[in-house]
Amino acid sequence: MALHFGKRESDIPKPLTSGVTAPRYGANPTMPTGQSPQASPAPADPAVTSAGAKSAGTAPEGGSKLTVGPNIKLKGVEITDCDTLVVEGMVEATMDSRVIQIAEQGEFKGSAEIDIAEIHGVFDGSLTVRQKLVIYATGRVTGNIRYGKVVIEEGGQLSGDIECTVSGAARASGTTSKPPSMALAA
Repeated sequence: MALHFGKRESDIPKPLTSGVTAPRYGANPTMPTGQSPQASPAPADPAVTSAGAKSAGTAPEGGSKLTVGPNIKLKGVEITDCDTLVVEGMVEATMDSRVIQIAEQGEFKGSAEIDIAEIHGVFDGSLTVRQKLVIYATGRVTGNIRYGKVVIEEGGQLSGDIECTVSGAARASGTTSKPPSMALAA
């Protein structure tokens, strides 16, 4: 994530545009577009932030990211075409995505099919993680859980109907996978 704290907007590289810019959300309507007051720095331009993140290798090429901020409640939706969902508030939804990151104060309720899940907060519902599920010390995951690989930090909680899945490719090729070396207590 490229953050530009302490920098003036003039110090941050601008993306090439056709010369027509739309005012940003939260911009001061009395101030001309593209200018910010000198006393307080303006919020980072989303185009600049995503370009910086792509160059740093933290976001997938052409990837989309949705962040539900603190104190925000997103309820009763289906999230599609989102590569990364960052939950800092509360989300009740159904989604199919690449990555979900639930912050310590974040909470997700519903159904999710994900490649990689990083849980610092709370997940409650049906979770299918195709690759890797990481539950940190403050994380709590409950419900119907399916995963390829799991990492649980000391203090992290995993409960419900839990199953380690074996990829269909390994079954089709006739190879056997090594059984998990640790049994989970329900």
